[in-house]
Amino acid sequence: MTSQRTRDRLVRQLEEAGIRNRRVLDVIRHTPRHLFVDEAMASRAYENTALPIGYGQTISQPYVVARMTEALLEGGPRRKVLEVGTGSGYQAAVLAPLVERVYSVERIQGLQRRAREVLSTLRIRNVSLKHSDGGWGWPEQAPFDAIMLTAAPREIPEALLQQLGEGGVLVAPVGDEGGSQKLIRITRTANGFEQEVLESVSFVPMLPGTIT
Repeated sequence: MTSQRTRDRLVRQLEEAGIRNRRVLDVIRHTPRHLFVDEAMASRAYENTALPIGYGQTISQPYVVARMTEALLEGGPRRKVLEVGTGSGYQAAVLAPLVERVYSVERIQGLQRRAREVLSTLRIRNVSLKHSDGGWGWPEQAPFDAIMLTAAPREIPEALLQQLGEGGVLVAPVGDEGGSQKLIRITRTANGFEQEVLESVSFVPMLPGTIT
């Protein structure tokens, strides 16, 4: 069990790193990150660092989770959000109190099962999970007000862009693993798509297919 002091220290670090959205900071403070990592890693859960979660994947650094969430929420409330890459379920748990509904796709079934268990334990009811290739998105639920990718493609799949509603935003790391990756935000307008680069990041690559 972690102390409130430990969580408060993490939030102060995020504030010092430039996170300004109070709602995002409060959710980070109250979300039990230790439940989303292996028990052996629980003592490190509130460090501002990425941690392994198995299957060659990681739970993102809290700063990155906060930054991407903040970037997603800028410009107004988001009702329906698609997350590509459920992973441990931590990012979905952070999004859940801030939006109406989260639809999250994960290609590795073992991770998806574990995420479902933790989200159920926390009684988070507004997150729907699907085992599928993330590049396909979730067309049956489109259009989305926002889309977030938690792994880095070399370029954004066209299917995801087409599932973004007008006025919606897509936040994603883009680039090669071990190379130059940028966190970008794409806004869909009446005339097409506008892109801005937010900062440099380092993510696992977005891969095709599914693993059962």
